[in-house]
Amino acid sequence: MIVGLGNPGPDYENTRHNAGALFVEALAREAGQTLRPDKKYHGLYARIHWQGLDLHLLNPSTFMNRSGIAIKALADFFKISPEQILVAHDELDLPAGTAKLKKGGGHGGHNGLRDTIAHLGTNNFQRLRIGIDHPGDSRKVTGYVLGRLGKKETEELHAVFDEITRVLPDAATGKLPAAMNRLHSFKSTA
Repeated sequence: MIVGLGNPGPDYENTRHNAGALFVEALAREAGQTLRPDKKYHGLYARIHWQGLDLHLLNPSTFMNRSGIAIKALADFFKISPEQILVAHDELDLPAGTAKLKKGGGHGGHNGLRDTIAHLGTNNFQRLRIGIDHPGDSRKVTGYVLGRLGKKETEELHAVFDEITRVLPDAATGKLPAAMNRLHSFKSTA
């Protein structure tokens, strides 16, 4: 199960905070699918068969700070354990044009992760941390993450998404260290 964190609606389209949701949309497109509204899972959902993997894709439509509701609904319905969940999200502490995989850990102040941990009752799920940079001043964070992506940032994100899709089969089949080694050395030159 791969979840892309973001906020729903046109006001939040193409914002830095929606980097995770943008990745899941890109993955669905690569698999020739479209995420469709599903009230049962409180979000946009698609089931894809991609590179030999059977994946559930979800972009919660519950707003970032209530992401756990949607994640738990889908995981419970398909009996997916937290260890089988990859949550893609924006990461202020990583440079734009990079991404890192991580298993477990705290929420680091990210409200989507905080709510996911609360609803799953564990932090034992994988994270795909997509770098968006930091504005340099903590007072500017909210406006920055909710700001729209510029052309260069969009190109960097898509280059990172391409690299993520290359390592995703390893991550999904239990070869997380190999996926991490490759992804963690990647830096977009877009």
